[in-house]
Amino acid sequence: MAKVNISLDAELVVEVMVLAGIGSPQDAIEAIVRDYVARGHRTEARTELKEHSRRELDVKPQDPHG
Repeated sequence: MAKVNISLDAELVVEVMVLAGIGSPQDAIEAIVRDYVARGHRTEARTELKEHSRRELDVKPQDPHG
């Protein structure tokens, strides 16, 4: 797997480490990024399910009133 090196604000990394309860800066940031990606996938799946169920409904156009 390819690796990417980036610079981050040390205070930000320490805060992530404390909040995540992870002692390694590398592991803490990886955990946050993995969580972000997983959350995105869950959101996509829910959105896809909603769109799919809307398409399956046999919605009839309403008669114009008036």
